[in-house]
Amino acid sequence: MSWRSEKPRTFIPAWVPRWLQGPLRLAIRLGIAGICVFLAGALLYFGLSLKYDLAKVAQLPSRTAILDRAGQELEVAGDSNRRLIVREQIPDFMVKALRAREDARFFDHSGVDFLGLARATLRNIKDRSFTQGASTLSMQLARNSFDIRAKSLHRKFLEIAITLRLERQYTKDEILAHYLNRIYFGAGCDGVEEAARTYFGKTTSDLAPSECAMLVGIIRGPHIFSPFRNLDAAVEQRDQVLARMIAMQFITKEEAVAIRAEPIQLVPPDMRQAERSYALQAIHAERDLILDRQDIQNGGLRISTTLDRSWQQRLEKELTQTAVSLEGGKGWAHPTHEAYVAGSAPAYLQMSAVTLEKGSGAILALVGGRDFLDSRFNRSISARRDLGPTFEPFIAAAAAERGKRILPGRPLQTGRQIGSAETERLTRRLGITGRFLEGDDLFRGGAAASPLETAVALATLATKGKRPSPFIIREITDASGRVLFTRHPDLSQAISADAANESLRVFSRSGSSLILTGSTHSCTDAWLQRVGPSGATVAWFGFDNPTRITDSKTLDAAVSNLAERLGQ
Repeated sequence: MSWRSEKPRTFIPAWVPRWLQGPLRLAIRLGIAGICVFLAGALLYFGLSLKYDLAKVAQLPSRTAILDRAGQELEVAGDSNRRLIVREQIPDFMVKALRAREDARFFDHSGVDFLGLARATLRNIKDRSFTQGASTLSMQLARNSFDIRAKSLHRKFLEIAITLRLERQYTKDEILAHYLNRIYFGAGCDGVEEAARTYFGKTTSDLAPSECAMLVGIIRGPHIFSPFRNLDAAVEQRDQVLARMIAMQFITKEEAVAIRAEPIQLVPPDMRQAERSYALQAIHAERDLILDRQDIQNGGLRISTTLDRSWQQRLEKELTQTAVSLEGGKGWAHPTHEAYVAGSAPAYLQMSAVTLEKGSGAILALVGGRDFLDSRFNRSISARRDLGPTFEPFIAAAAAERGKRILPGRPLQTGRQIGSAETERLTRRLGITGRFLEGDDLFRGGAAASPLETAVALATLATKGKRPSPFIIREITDASGRVLFTRHPDLSQAISADAANESLRVFSRSGSSLILTGSTHSCTDAWLQRVGPSGATVAWFGFDNPTRITDSKTLDAAVSNLAERLGQ
């Protein structure tokens, strides 16, 4: 009997040519291996996704808290009007706008648009970066609920696994509502209901088509497209949403024309409740810039500021006392809010002040006016008034920088040594941007500045010529304590240390502080400059429409008295 080897088993039919059987066998093995790898990966990421509690998706995001430098709460954003909405409260027009802008096949896919995902993957391979995301509304909801933001394959696979679980647990209508309840709309608004009330003064269910399209349009850039910050950009985003709705045949061109013609009625500035003080107004403005630059879109933040609450309160109290005294003891008759809205409120003496921490530029206190509810114009940042006699330290610094003599109490003689052009140029280095008069008019105090600019210049003199960049937000963390942003002091050498030290000779010493007070020749502006142990303070008094306050003797006495009280 002869021995013959048994033929190997194969699934390849005998009619397949022998030259093709090897490659085909390899392809089958690779396919089986690929399926095994896919199933193993799917099981792995399904297991990882089980660590995430999907009940969190239906909960309101954590509140955003604003803290002072000691960690005490100054404000909890949105605490008074944070409301969840359900699908029945969302206008159908908003749903169509959302589909047109963010997820056209929302009601057709299972949470992941695999066709769009494949297209985006090919584009990313071509670009060699993660330029395309193909995220559905469900995927965005998963990402925002659990803060899955790192651009990597691991993040994308985990996001997909969570999304597939999410789609099994919630209906499409529930996902829509949860999505709109959770995302950030700018201006401190977490969720569409807060955005509708903040921007338009109405509930979500009452939004007009134009308002719906605008809110949907700003989702991709809630800070830069906020209608409070940039109405033109918000209108452009609204129009882009309407164009997409036309393309998807959700509306006609004629309907889009009518919608664009709808008047945009934003909540007027004096009625906006997101800000309750000038300091919080400044914090919100800096917050929006940081969130925009850092691409931070989730809520539940903890914003640590540089404000010293006790010094802020003391500065406000002392400035108010001085303002009342300058009004001749008559007191201040508080005008009604309606009078301000109508523009018929009487003018009264205003005040503003800024304190910067020496050596860092951190804002310890900021007072922008007499009453924030009456006028939201922040005079500490935006009002520019002549410095009068308090321009002398900067004239002295410029002269000393050029090796000239400083003559305390004689700013004209000090400034004439280098001329007005050179004085202006060196003063700009300190942070004062003017307008500047020429010749002797400049040396008499003809230089306009805001209290913040003046405080920066004063802090520069007090810190050996190193000019600080002022800031009011020190750190931002998320709800889990992860640091998203940290601000470090930024100082640049503006003038020499010797020139800065020499310029301080024009100040008077009061205890541990250096003091300079003065009023303009017309008595329309009164200033205080104070260099204390830890901070540089600048305060201003005057009417918004420049008007004589009182006689110079009374004015100087009141401001000098303020300087003494602050120095105690």
